[in-house]
Amino acid sequence: MSKKVLIVGAGIGGLATALRLVKRGYDVEILEKNSQAGGRLNQLKKDGFTFDTGPSFFSMSYEFKEIADDCNVALPFETIELDPLYTVNFSGDERTFVLYKNIEKLAEQFKDIEKDFEHKMRKYLQEGKRIFDGTVDIVVRRNFNSLLDYLLTLMKAPPRHLPKLFRNFWQQVSKYFSSDEIKQIISLVAFFLGRTPFNTPAVYTLLSYTEFQHDGYYNVKGGMYKIVEGFVDLLIKNNVKFHYNTEIVAHKETNGKLDYLIDNENNKWSSEIYLINSDAALFRGKVFKRKEFCDEKLDKMIWTMGPLTIYLGVDTKVENVSHHNYYLGKNFRDYADKIFTASSIEDVPYYYVNVLSHTNPECAPKGSESLFFVCPVADLRYKSDWSDKEIIVSKIIEDFSKRIKMDIKKHIISQTILTPIDWGNEYNLHRGSGLGLSHNLSQIGGFRPKNFDEKYKNVFYVGASTIPGTGLPMAIIGSKLVTERIENVKAL
Repeated sequence: MSKKVLIVGAGIGGLATALRLVKRGYDVEILEKNSQAGGRLNQLKKDGFTFDTGPSFFSMSYEFKEIADDCNVALPFETIELDPLYTVNFSGDERTFVLYKNIEKLAEQFKDIEKDFEHKMRKYLQEGKRIFDGTVDIVVRRNFNSLLDYLLTLMKAPPRHLPKLFRNFWQQVSKYFSSDEIKQIISLVAFFLGRTPFNTPAVYTLLSYTEFQHDGYYNVKGGMYKIVEGFVDLLIKNNVKFHYNTEIVAHKETNGKLDYLIDNENNKWSSEIYLINSDAALFRGKVFKRKEFCDEKLDKMIWTMGPLTIYLGVDTKVENVSHHNYYLGKNFRDYADKIFTASSIEDVPYYYVNVLSHTNPECAPKGSESLFFVCPVADLRYKSDWSDKEIIVSKIIEDFSKRIKMDIKKHIISQTILTPIDWGNEYNLHRGSGLGLSHNLSQIGGFRPKNFDEKYKNVFYVGASTIPGTGLPMAIIGSKLVTERIENVKAL
């Protein structure tokens, strides 16, 4: 008789693990707080427009191919490789830099800004490759049974990379480039981890290698939510049951053993094995009532940015932007130092714009566009009052209009704004932190909340705030790691 696994949360980590488990003969059932699967990888349909609400591209596409091969299925969505990767525009500058994967083509744009850019870039990426090759398989793609196990594993990594744990991303980039513009552009990838290049360890400069050489970035035909729809379809075909609008709020234990979980309607859910795809730190505190994960302790941890997201449907085509675009100001260091702890936003924030309808015209009515804006802001510990959201958004739209030389405001026919309050409420994110726990030195690897429970031997975790970390590829790798844990569960 197959073992039953109850999965709490239908984010990409939960869905990917469910697929691995059902293909291994487990009986899988999934509970989801919201009315549809996906977690932060979700979709908004409004006024005839379709928007990706969270991630708008991903790297390490081979991790998706790996899970398809592991489960002996065809990849249930079609990927589109991005080249150029994205564009970058600085406030007050007429130039827009186009980030090509071709280093010679990229270098042509920077020849008047950074002497010997091509040579420097190749050296920088070569070191990124060394970091990637020397750490990812050893540290990222494996489980740790204890903190000692993790520290012993770190000793297997090449010694030359040790200083990069104590150096920040910006310092590492500055070893190769002198131009502030170049350093800012290359350092943008640190924001993908939910922090800034000034508080992200230098070891993560390996991400530059994944951007430009190793695998690049990918979008999905029809929008990113096709990933979720594809996984859900596969799971339903394999008899996995979904229960939506079902939030776990409490539990019952007897003599240190988990009896069952309790949902918002006071229903009881029992299983042989439990997999938590809700935030690994928050769930331990809110549901299991662990003192070491109470709100006071969680507030002392280092969390990622709070997202301010804007979804605009406009009744015109927007020609002067690419699929992915970054709009920066003139005060990068000052902005980065303040943005994650600012209680108010006085200036126009830095922001990212995705035009989903450029590559997926079916996501907007004919002659229209769907625009998705993301602004990194402080989480709710620092900025809890969002009554000024309309003012902030108006500034962003005005700034965007100036940069593309087109008045977007008069073309808006659909507008949705989500603040960290909305993100926190919708997806149970601590203080509205968009990507969970950050990746500073004390919160990576063996220092991150474990993917197995400290008390209940049949409870496991997958997702952003456990190993290996945040991001879609990390969730897929995490699904493989936690599947290994579950397969080793002995009879209880």
